Amino acid sequence: MPPRSRGTRPATGLSYAAILFLLALTPAARSHATSARPDGPQDTLPDQTPQRMVVDLTPAPGTTQRILVLAPPHPRATLVLLPGGTGDIGIARNGTLHHTQNFLLRMRAEWVAHGYAVIIPDTLTHNSPQTHTSLRAHTSLRGTRSSPAYGELVVSLARYARMQHAVPVFLVGTSQGTIAATNGAAHASAGLIAGLVLTETVALPGHLSTETVFDAHPQNVRVPVLIIANQEDACPVASPRMATQVAQAMTHAPEVRLLSVSGGPRHAAKPCSSRSAHGYEGMETSVSRMILSWLQAHGA
Repeated sequence: MPPRSRGTRPATGLSYAAILFLLALTPAARSHATSARPDGPQDTLPDQTPQRMVVDLTPAPGTTQRILVLAPPHPRATLVLLPGGTGDIGIARNGTLHHTQNFLLRMRAEWVAHGYAVIIPDTLTHNSPQTHTSLRAHTSLRGTRSSPAYGELVVSLARYARMQHAVPVFLVGTSQGTIAATNGAAHASAGLIAGLVLTETVALPGHLSTETVFDAHPQNVRVPVLIIANQEDACPVASPRMATQVAQAMTHAPEVRLLSVSGGPRHAAKPCSSRSAHGYEGMETSVSRMILSWLQAHGA
């Protein structure tokens, strides 16, 4: 059982931040450093070997969130990557990923090679009180990313990032992950994060989840924002026609830049899949360059 500090409240609502912050300082946040080779050719890093660390955080009793930390020797900034879908990535103890198709996950090695640390959070896992081992009962994040509790959880990840490296922190979300990234930015205190990057933003309700980025209080975002919209994206919940409305909703952001791109497979059988125009299939490098250019212009 993780140690409790005196006066710690039960993990409900806004207590996520305090709990994750404390656990990051104690053995309750278990880390597993590894030198195992990453999975997939996109992880080949010819010029530098990144730090690779798997950390298990406990945001609530009986619940674990595993994160993967990748970092070059001297990172210029940290990117907290928030993929979409159910949020289930499947981070193994040696740092390999069971699901690697998401755009942000496909680009993780390139961003490390460009000098950025990345933090990748898995979904929440409920543990068995009888066996004290994970039953791998993963919680789907659909419908929860706009909640105050999840917003504070994202804030806690940003705090953890600042504890690891004293460099700017950016929240980067794609698809359903844009809801989480916006929610975290809306809840973050001044100076904690340096900017927000949204790619293929979920702005319309769907069948699997009705929440959108507008439920994540975009009006409370007070950092620079980059929004990228693919004109070929046929995913019903991420229509590029909504990108302007998303940008206009960031009423307190000091700067909002909207970039339009066009490319990827047309007439994909699954238009919301990672290997479609929605996931920048075949155009990853060009989109990545846009993001890197914007990051460098904003303190990274």
